[in-house]
Amino acid sequence: MTILDVSVMTFDRPEAWQWLIQFCILATALLLGNALRTQVPFLKKSLLPSALLGGLLLLIFKAFPGCRELVNKPMMEIVTYHALGLGFVALALKNNKIESKSTPMKVIETGALTASSYVIQGIVGLIVSILFFIFGKKLFYAAGLLLPMGYGQGPGQALNFGKIFTGWASQQGIEFAGADFGLSIAAVGFIVGSVIGVIFMNILRRRGKLSSKKIANAQVNKLEDYEGKNEIPDAESIDKLSVQICMVLFVYFLVYLFTNWIQGMELGKFGTNTLKPMLWGFNFLLGTLFGIAFKSILRVFKRQRIIQREYINNYMLNRISGFCFDIMIVAGTAAISFDEFGKFVLPFTIICALGALVTFVYVLWISKHLYPGYEYEGFFSMFGMLTGTASNGMILLREIDPKFETPAANNLVLQTLAAIVLGFPVLLLMGFAPQSMKATWITLGILVVFWAALTVFMMRKKIFKKKVRSEE
Repeated sequence: MTILDVSVMTFDRPEAWQWLIQFCILATALLLGNALRTQVPFLKKSLLPSALLGGLLLLIFKAFPGCRELVNKPMMEIVTYHALGLGFVALALKNNKIESKSTPMKVIETGALTASSYVIQGIVGLIVSILFFIFGKKLFYAAGLLLPMGYGQGPGQALNFGKIFTGWASQQGIEFAGADFGLSIAAVGFIVGSVIGVIFMNILRRRGKLSSKKIANAQVNKLEDYEGKNEIPDAESIDKLSVQICMVLFVYFLVYLFTNWIQGMELGKFGTNTLKPMLWGFNFLLGTLFGIAFKSILRVFKRQRIIQREYINNYMLNRISGFCFDIMIVAGTAAISFDEFGKFVLPFTIICALGALVTFVYVLWISKHLYPGYEYEGFFSMFGMLTGTASNGMILLREIDPKFETPAANNLVLQTLAAIVLGFPVLLLMGFAPQSMKATWITLGILVVFWAALTVFMMRKKIFKKKVRSEE
């Protein structure tokens, strides 16, 4: 029976419940994780996301005899993959405007910081994995490139490229559990961003560099946060939330049609070996581009008076993206398998530790020059995001800037498009590097040059100021 043979499907058969049961397991884990996060003082102070705690609970649950089969690993991976794409589509559909707190150049510079952090994470990871490969530790030489995918991008991209790396490794006779490697890095990244962020915050407070501020347990939303001007009614012939969900799904359907169309094209050796296999992993990027295009079309229709009302609701789209990312984190963590973990535990530990250290030092250094007057707010927001997700960055930021009085929150939210554009070369290299050892060395060289260029761009005022002074 195929998936379309609904005529012979009966609701008392396991197939009719399989997908729903997996989502029920995810929802239960998320609720339990949130209960632990709110009721256990240690976990509450750690600022670990409830979604990560839920995923860790499922990992523990899988360790019990007979329970492992209840959490379907392939389904968890599929949910992680699609939740990433749908979450980015929802974010792309939002009507974002640069507020007075953030200038366009500061948003671009923040995007450059995001991209350069991906790059330096990739450099560190590649150096470690190349060294382990050269000295015969049987680690895939390009494995370190999964560090920026796990730390910087999260479980979705770590899973996508982990599977691509596994394919290239197997073609060369190397056993490499890329998906588990990438997902494990992503899980560690959440812990690094939250725990190290909190520890450093407390150190700064003890030194008197930060003032302690209490925040409310729940963020209070204003009326304009829920509804903009001239929006469609909450419930008419169709519910407003239904409209938002349908728009997200429609855009994501366009992503599938476009990607499937590209797969049938003749694109030469590079397109066949690099672009086509990687394109399915670009679902989040294509979702962003198609979301922006769809939003632009709606604006044209509105100017031409073809449509009279505003269909996009930022508040609901935020909730949709938040749900997708929460589910993505739970499913991505639950999908981790430790069957092959013993083979790469040492390089994995070194890559994660060095990645955390370099990210911390680099982001702190750049933040001091990029965000004068709010360097620590800028640092905590970016460090949390570059090791976990944007939510981690916002959680850390709220501890020292509860009312978002500095531009740090706006910079974090608005930099996404700039980061995607500036970080696109890194994503292309992700499909090129694993093809051969030579390609990995070339990738490492390009990353070093690219990182230097981005760093000079962000530090240009300080560099050229010193140059002018020396000439005087």
